Amino acid sequence: MKRALFWLVLIAVIVAWRYEPRAHWRGMPAAHEPWQTTDNLPPPFRSGAVTITPLARYQITAVVLSRDRYLFDQSADIAPVDLALGWGPMSVAGTINELKFSQSGRWYFYQWNGEPPLETAAIVSHSANTHCLPADAKVRRKLLNVSRHDLVTMEGFLVEVHRDNGNVWRSSLTRDDSGGGACEVFWITKIDAHSL
Repeated sequence: MKRALFWLVLIAVIVAWRYEPRAHWRGMPAAHEPWQTTDNLPPPFRSGAVTITPLARYQITAVVLSRDRYLFDQSADIAPVDLALGWGPMSVAGTINELKFSQSGRWYFYQWNGEPPLETAAIVSHSANTHCLPADAKVRRKLLNVSRHDLVTMEGFLVEVHRDNGNVWRSSLTRDDSGGGACEVFWITKIDAHSL
């Protein structure tokens, strides 16, 4: 009896771990491309033990494809959350449901079974792993409450982060890159989020 109960609990845990809730909304909730400009950037500034250099003003409305919370890595103090974001065709529920998303070690991954729901170039150019640096405590609280499949609108700056030990973390400034260095490093000054 105990052995059967053990196996039932184990199967339930595995199913719960692998289960991904399906997206259910209609239409394209994040239809617009992210907005970016290098006009009127503020000078570099200090935040704790780092220097933040704004590279571009940035605003995005996107669906949260995946979310990962960081507590212990080198950047957890300034970037407690990474959000994998999708917009345009990557905000359509039917497309999202055909992809499996995951994050680990500050990387974002996606995969599919059979044929991809979009051309790979469209997946790359309409989704991004975003290292989220809250500008203040209010933004941090809102950011930590963001969930998968929320629609988020965020404003701030894509930045380069210089640590006093010489380490540098630089944001991508394009949406069509992938691999190392392709993530957005986003100093967030304003965030709004709600469930779809």
